[in-house]
Amino acid sequence: MEEEKAVIKIAVVGVAAVLLAMQFKEIKPQFAVYVVFGAGILIFFYAFGKLSEIVSAVGELSEHAAIEETYLEILLKMLGISYVSEFAASLCRDGGYGSVAGQIELFGRLSILLVSMPVILSLLELLGRLLA
Repeated sequence: MEEEKAVIKIAVVGVAAVLLAMQFKEIKPQFAVYVVFGAGILIFFYAFGKLSEIVSAVGELSEHAAIEETYLEILLKMLGISYVSEFAASLCRDGGYGSVAGQIELFGRLSILLVSMPVILSLLELLGRLLA
């Protein structure tokens, strides 16, 4: 029940920020961007606070599923990179800087590829052993 309340709070903050930004947009457009950025950062840090719960839940899953911790660390890094780059790109896009958003997304994808290299290499090694 607590998570449902948290989602409702975050949704209210987001909708309120958008409605407030719409009011500012006609008077002072730069203030509208600040309101949206502020709400986005507030929501981001609230979500970041939930990270410890997610990490502990993934740890419990790894114990039950007998998955190597290294793979779970890589998965969490990939999720973190994805979330942060998407968040930053959305803020840039909302601010009217689509090209910067695209560069952030590209860097995020490349970072995910780099982080996932150990998994890809071990998979290729396994395939090589199976085919030999």
